[in-house]
Amino acid sequence: MTAEVAVLGAGMHPWGKWGRGFVAYGVAAARAALADAGLGWRDVGSIVGADTVRGGYPGYVAGATFAKALGWQGARVTSVYAACASGAQAINAARAQILAGLADVVLVVGADAAPKGFFRPAGGDRPDDPDWLRFRVLGATNPAYFGLYARRRMALHGDTAEDFAQVKVKNSAMGALNPNARYRKRVTAEEVAASAVVADPLRLLDICATSDGGAALVLSSLEFARRHGAADPVRIRAVSTVTPRYPNTVLDLPDIATDSAAAVEPCGEPFRASIARAAYEEAGVGPEDLSLAEVYDLSTALELQWYEDLGFCGDGEGAKLLREGATAPGGRVPVNPSGGLASFGEAVPAQAIAQVCELTWQLRGQAGDRQIAHARVGITANQGLFGHGSAVIAVR
Repeated sequence: MTAEVAVLGAGMHPWGKWGRGFVAYGVAAARAALADAGLGWRDVGSIVGADTVRGGYPGYVAGATFAKALGWQGARVTSVYAACASGAQAINAARAQILAGLADVVLVVGADAAPKGFFRPAGGDRPDDPDWLRFRVLGATNPAYFGLYARRRMALHGDTAEDFAQVKVKNSAMGALNPNARYRKRVTAEEVAASAVVADPLRLLDICATSDGGAALVLSSLEFARRHGAADPVRIRAVSTVTPRYPNTVLDLPDIATDSAAAVEPCGEPFRASIARAAYEEAGVGPEDLSLAEVYDLSTALELQWYEDLGFCGDGEGAKLLREGATAPGGRVPVNPSGGLASFGEAVPAQAIAQVCELTWQLRGQAGDRQIAHARVGITANQGLFGHGSAVIAVR
């Protein structure tokens, strides 16, 4: 088991479409996290920025960009990019610096100003880039990808459009209670069914939006936390950033062909399940120990897949678990009490950090009307392009 680090502060800039640059959102989140920690910017020994490819050169060096915006004070700086897993990579880098003794206090920041509509590759011709190729060769936009996953679940497990709609109903009810969420309105199954088809079988309300937003965490050594007066802080016990194993028989775009299993026996564990397993093993806990989970619900169907990959139920039983109310507040393992991406939308570098912000508030008992009773252990689950795993386990 890896040594723990403390979460002293958590802060966010509300998600939405605000018309400003990503730096403004990141700085607002950073200042909120510092205030929550009771620390000043000069107390920070290192800053780790999760990069955004949409911010031009400042976005590619987000750590230094945020440090400059907060005011140069000599802190170490790191910038990381792993698509949707960028936030988890940033948390992992911060944790490593603390455990290595390089810094007592590290500020982690991610923010984005997303385009209207679905994400697309950066401009220019790049025939050696699988992400560019999947748009040009397959025409596989992100919503098309989500639709293929939904169809796979329907074919293999008998999931229905009504099952998918109930995920949105659950998450929108929680998002309505979250002041940082972009969409704060309860949605009915009938409204999901009446929304436009985007990528059959998924409708507009089955798919998350693209958003502006920011999130930040102040992490420290446990010794510093005690000196600072935080005797019982939320602690990060595990961070999983694993990659897939060959051969991977479940297609994950942007790859446009599965690995061959003709000569090599598959390992028997899908990539997403391996992300969770690595986190559980490092933390010394299992799915039965969890109080809640924040998962990467790019679509309603993908949330059901995470139930299985996180070990909450067997293969093909995700929809059954949902119908039983096990993943709703008051259930065995509430999922996405924040409202999830269904209520926030994607602000790519910030979203894995935002998941840990929600765990922090839940484990502290500070989540207000969406509070999960007696929360003690939480997990986040995410996945970045090109095989970046992302899961964090926090405890109190």
